[in-house]
Amino acid sequence: MALTETPRASPDALLTLANREGRGRLKIFLGAAPGVGKTYAMLQAARAAREEGAEVLVGLVETHGRQETEELLQGLEILPRLSVPYRGRMVQEFDLDATLRRHPRLVLVDEYAHTNASGSRHPKRWQDIEELLAAGIDVWTTLNIQHLESLNDVVQRITRIRVRETVPDAVFDEADELVLVDLPPDELLKRLAEGKVYVQDTAARAVDNFFRPNNLVALRELALRRAAERIDSDLLERMQGGGVEGPWAAGERILVCVGADEISPAVVRHAKRLAEAIGAPWTAVTVERPSESLDSGQRHRVDETLQLAARLGADEAKTLVAGDMVQELLRFARFENVTQIVVGRSRGGWWSEFLGRSLPHQLVHHAEDIAIHVVTAKDGQARKVRWWSRLRSVKLNQAWAPFLWSALAVAGAVAVGLAMTSVVSLPNISMVFLVAVLFAAVRFGIWPAVVSSILSFLGYNFFFIDPLYTFTVARPHELLALFIFLGAAVLTSALAGRAREQAAAAVSRARATRRLYEFTRRLSSFPDANAVAEGVVVELNGYLNRPAALLLPQGDTLELAASWPPEDHLDTASASAARWAYEKDEAAGTGTDTLPSARWIFLPLRSAHGRVGVLGVALDGAALDPEIRTLVETVAELTAAALERARLTREIVVANTAAESERVRNTLLASISHDFRTPLASILGAATSLIDYGPRLSEPARRDLLDQVKDEAEHLDRMVRNLLSMTRVEAGALELRRDWVDVREVFDRVVALARRRGATQALRVDVDPELPFVQADASLLDQALANVLGNAVRYAGADARVELAARREGRDVVLSVTDNGPGISPALLPKVFEKFARGRGQDGDGGEGTGLGLAIAKGIVDAHGGVIAAESPLANGQGTRIVIRLPLEEMRP
Repeated sequence: MALTETPRASPDALLTLANREGRGRLKIFLGAAPGVGKTYAMLQAARAAREEGAEVLVGLVETHGRQETEELLQGLEILPRLSVPYRGRMVQEFDLDATLRRHPRLVLVDEYAHTNASGSRHPKRWQDIEELLAAGIDVWTTLNIQHLESLNDVVQRITRIRVRETVPDAVFDEADELVLVDLPPDELLKRLAEGKVYVQDTAARAVDNFFRPNNLVALRELALRRAAERIDSDLLERMQGGGVEGPWAAGERILVCVGADEISPAVVRHAKRLAEAIGAPWTAVTVERPSESLDSGQRHRVDETLQLAARLGADEAKTLVAGDMVQELLRFARFENVTQIVVGRSRGGWWSEFLGRSLPHQLVHHAEDIAIHVVTAKDGQARKVRWWSRLRSVKLNQAWAPFLWSALAVAGAVAVGLAMTSVVSLPNISMVFLVAVLFAAVRFGIWPAVVSSILSFLGYNFFFIDPLYTFTVARPHELLALFIFLGAAVLTSALAGRAREQAAAAVSRARATRRLYEFTRRLSSFPDANAVAEGVVVELNGYLNRPAALLLPQGDTLELAASWPPEDHLDTASASAARWAYEKDEAAGTGTDTLPSARWIFLPLRSAHGRVGVLGVALDGAALDPEIRTLVETVAELTAAALERARLTREIVVANTAAESERVRNTLLASISHDFRTPLASILGAATSLIDYGPRLSEPARRDLLDQVKDEAEHLDRMVRNLLSMTRVEAGALELRRDWVDVREVFDRVVALARRRGATQALRVDVDPELPFVQADASLLDQALANVLGNAVRYAGADARVELAARREGRDVVLSVTDNGPGISPALLPKVFEKFARGRGQDGDGGEGTGLGLAIAKGIVDAHGGVIAAESPLANGQGTRIVIRLPLEEMRP
């Protein structure tokens, strides 16, 4: 079995499809400007999907007060928004964590390019959507064309307005579906005037600045062009994934051919101008032929030309390897769905031009449904090359064509011989026929050359050996010479044909080497064993055009980690062959001595630490060609190295995690040891005094020592309960016993507790009298607020003022604890809710000294679906405010 040249699926395209498995689908509703109806169209499609039985969740939709858009939201499940503190106020953002917990089948998230408030997990909403897609959730979103990063400068030149919020083109191009929402400029301006886009004052300013007719026409054209490019890219990906050859002229694609000629830079620039004129992507390629070697100067010119193409914006600059330049260019063009080819014509190749065998002539002759652009050189610009290095004969597809060309070559030799003998008497004209034989051997192979040898033998006898024009040989020595000529001709044709076959094999090996090089480069970027498995089977399937599979050990069994085309399991014989290959560390299956009846052949994957898996190829009884066997073994070695690297990476992560856990454990032990020592010392001292001096102590003194033991024991009990609470929070085992809670009562309880603990600050409670009850766990809410208040009491200072306030904001209740103390340092503020976070120069926090008080409060608030945030300083560089937002629920009778 040899490397196939038949149309095959692109490994890159197949790998892209494989990587999308398990990932959510992204659908973008694209518009030229605000107000064209993107959100309206998205909601209409969502309602239709829900009526068909799909699970639809509205994660975030901006209606901008448009009544018709708000009406479409009725009946759809809407996710509550997340309140985030931003510049002294709370803003409403998309709740990413709630969506991940809810894990709907489809979620609507408006405004793809939106910038999230500071403090959000991701700075951009498109990054939120990427996390949703990675979790397997389908997402529909909206985007205006001016928010694309690559068009940012273009939009600024058109509108004279710099768009600050942009989306990378790479994430836009990964969208699975694109819906273009279009509206003529006149209708959009009419909607704007009617107040359906902005309120009247804002609409008037928008018309004066952004919504000008010329701007809208230009933006509309940009949207249409970008949508067409995205659809063309999707078409190409589907064609390559299915092994379908083009061109399908759904969109223009340009291929520019470059070489060592000095005209090549001009050809590249012409292709660039052509691509810009028609708005088409373009690719630059050069073809290396094993039969020709470039000197250092030529190689340098080719590299410079490819670099020039990359700088001018070519999508790709590639080097192809082939013996037949024309066929390789056309094969590549069909595979990439190219519709136009740009090629240069150098002056000085008059012989090739005369014979019609120059590269432009042959491309024009053989191209089907592909336009050919020929760029000519100025006088003296093009570099002349020797005519025999450019001589190419036309390759026909008919089986008899090589033999016809061989016969024509012999006829040409006869004509040349007759012309030469008519001018001068030559003793031996057989060398002319040898040229014809060599031509057939080099161009077509052994058998056409053998036919050419026989025809030359007959032609030489008929036209040049007496008696002429008969096949009779009069003199014996001429008969001997004739047979010697036949033998020499056959031997020469065999040698030349073998050289041709070796050249073709060299091309095949060079192509396989280049594929291996590209595969090795991609292999180094795979992050884990699953990605390695997916990439390897897709690549191997692309090489051999046969099913491939990779099995990895899972405990005591071998599990199918990846296969392409996808399969769920192997048949019994193949599974047995795979186990044998893994356990015995030798190949098994088709073409081996072990289980040869299996459909597959399996090779063990060996690393420095033993076997890491098995790689299989489906052969269905066929044997592997030695060269292909070598290729598969090479892929197996590379795969084993990649899996070993993934294993080491995983072990490094585990080791780092263990080291971090050990650090946290040591920190916790040190913290507990330090913070438990003080109350234990007090208890021990009081107990010793009671034992040693009890009878001699007065009743008030004994009572004071017993109170001290009780207080310090309660202190220890609170610290232990905080530690246990932190453990439950981290384990996700915090159980909520929700009930209707009066916030004022909670405040009164935590203030009384603080005073019992010795708080000397001025504590003030301010609760909105119309504040409704909150659905919460009363004891846990007490603990969270007690920790926050304890933190303020401990750090604010003995004479500080502390205010506890509660008010309603929309669908949330906002609880805050504010003090006028020294505040939180800027370095500590971002980490104030982390475990073991403490202020400098202090020995504890609201968690009674363990550095856990605010961390526990955050865990409790998160469990209630709320948000906790810290603000500091408040005024004159001092003061701290801890804000807790809890969602309100309606009380039902």
